[in-house]
Order: sequence, then C-alpha cells, then structure tokens
Amino acid sequence: MTFLRAPLARYAAILAACLTAMFALPAQAERIKELANLQGVRNNQLIGYGIVIGLDGTGDQTTQTPFTTQSIGNMLAQMGVNLTAAQTGKLQLKNVAAVMVTAALPPFARPGQPIDITVSSIGNAKSLRGGTLILTQLKGADGEVYAMAQGNVLVGGVGASAGGASVTVNHLSAGRIPGGATVERSVPTALGQGGFVYYELSNTDFGTAQKLVEAINKSEGAGTAQALDGRRIAVRTPEGNDARVNFLGRVENLEVRPVLAQAKVVVNPRTGSVVMNQRVTLDPCAVAHGNLSVVVDGGQPGQGADIQVKQANGAMMNVKAGVSLAEVVKALNALGANPMDLLAILQAMKAAGALRAELEII
Repeated sequence: MTFLRAPLARYAAILAACLTAMFALPAQAERIKELANLQGVRNNQLIGYGIVIGLDGTGDQTTQTPFTTQSIGNMLAQMGVNLTAAQTGKLQLKNVAAVMVTAALPPFARPGQPIDITVSSIGNAKSLRGGTLILTQLKGADGEVYAMAQGNVLVGGVGASAGGASVTVNHLSAGRIPGGATVERSVPTALGQGGFVYYELSNTDFGTAQKLVEAINKSEGAGTAQALDGRRIAVRTPEGNDARVNFLGRVENLEVRPVLAQAKVVVNPRTGSVVMNQRVTLDPCAVAHGNLSVVVDGGQPGQGADIQVKQANGAMMNVKAGVSLAEVVKALNALGANPMDLLAILQAMKAAGALRAELEII
C-alpha cells in the first residue's frame, strides 16, 4: 500500500507566507503578563464520573459496558428504586452513556461561580448529542468535592447512518456545557508572601528575566524587583490587598522587548510536520537523497504476490546558505523532497553542522 503526501512546496509556501513578513521585523514589545505568570496563581484540574441521559438510541451498548448499568442501578437505589443484581444486569439502556467530566477551577474562584465543563464518553456510545448530564461531583487531586455539574451537552459534530453506511462530521463522543458546573469550595490562593510576589517566565531565559527586572525597577523604583534565576523574579509589593492589586495591575501591563528565542526546528515524524522559527539559518552544503519505495501486488488467487523494490537515483544537490527564514525555506524547497524525506535531510544537515539550529523531535 502506498501513501502519497503533499509536496514540500505546499508546506513551504504556507510557512513562508505566514511567517516571513512577521519574523523579518524586530522583536515586538510584549506585556509582562504575556511573558510570565504569578507564582501560585494557577488553575486546578477537576474530574468526575457521571451519566448522560436522554440520548436518541446512541448511548452505550450496556452488554459491553457493564459499569453503565451498575451506575444506573446505584443512582436508582439512592432515589428509592431498588433493583436486584439480575434485574440490573438485564437493563438495555441505549439512551444512557457513562462519561468523564473535566473542568479547570480558575484561581480566586468562589462558591456559586459557574465554570465550563467538558463531557467525554468512556464507553462505546455513538454520540452524546442531545443528552443531559445529571448531577455529578467534580473532585480535585485531594479527593475533595470542589464543584457540582449538570446540564445539557452541546456537541459540535453531526452524524447520520442508513443501510449500513454512516457519515460523521467532527467529534460526537465529547461535548461542552458552558457554565455547566457551580463552584462549591474555593482554593486558597496566597497573593504574596513576606511582602514579595514571584513572577515565573514561561520559558527560561536569563536575558528576558533581566529585562523584566529593569522594566519593573524603572517604573516602580530601584530595588523593587530582582532576578533569582533565569526563570523566577521576586517583586516587592506594598502592604494591603487593595494597594497590592493596584501595584500588580500596573506591573503586569509594563511592556518588555524579550530576547529573541534560540534557533530551533521542531519535527514530528508521526505527521511529517516541520516547524522552524525566524532564527534558523543554513550553511552551504551538498545533499543527495534517494527515494525508496516498495510495491506489493497481490496477484491472482492461487498465485504468489509480486513484490518490487524501487529506489530513485538521488543526485547531489548544492544547498545555498540561508540567513533568513525566507532563504531557508527557499533552499529546502529547492530539494524537492516531501515532508518525510525532509525529516531525514534535516537530521543529516544537523549532524554535518550545516543546520544552525537546535533540532527537536517530538
């Protein structure tokens, strides 16, 4: 079986059109809130197990998902409807699906505040479209209940089937409920300890950390901020919650011109994706790469299969130096390789010292 992939030219054209103009400009100033986060001010993940009801025959096949019928039996028992184990095992509930419910509890959330939730099938339900999630506890990593969820599931996909054929657009086994959970317990968030708050850069960079310190000290006075390492910055804050909030509101909107990121090429062998930033450059080099293909012909019944291995001739090609993203894309495009071949070529270039960038394989 042979899989055809789009030529590199298409990927290169898209990459160049989207990135060249932007990356040709000097690094733009960014606000501190876009470069760093306050230590301790974070989301907390919540999870729960629940049941979606009201499906139009697209629920779990309960003979293969016994936990669905067990959940229904437990729920009915809590409501005064007692079923024997034999009766529970015979339930055929095609309009019910077992789901996992996930949510992110934002910082400073208080009881009564609504949050969005995601509902995902864990059985073999064909679709959650039109279903209703019944009351579900959402717990944190400590096992405590922090929110209660319930509501109608919104599924962005659509599907239809008839005569053994089916068509599906987007995903039907997961959906969202905007504001579907209500916070029942808050998570204490300490905003500053010992008169200091700590900013953490999204990416470790000593140069950017120093620029943040300079910007804060210039705005709020010398000695207000100091870099502890390449990622963390200590900032002295005023006393009192109102003064501290006003101070942090000013600091997070200060503009800083970050240090340009190091040259990096990220490749994904599973999908054939290649992404590079504006710092990538090439030294002159020569590349020869031949394509290898295997063709298997099943042949007629009773006859052996015909297997052929073909290898295209790979001529040595001269790759010119590239000192900008546009020139690098043009040089790689000249090789005429498909994305999968390009992965091998980039690794060889890196080994030969011609690729001036860090090569990361994900």
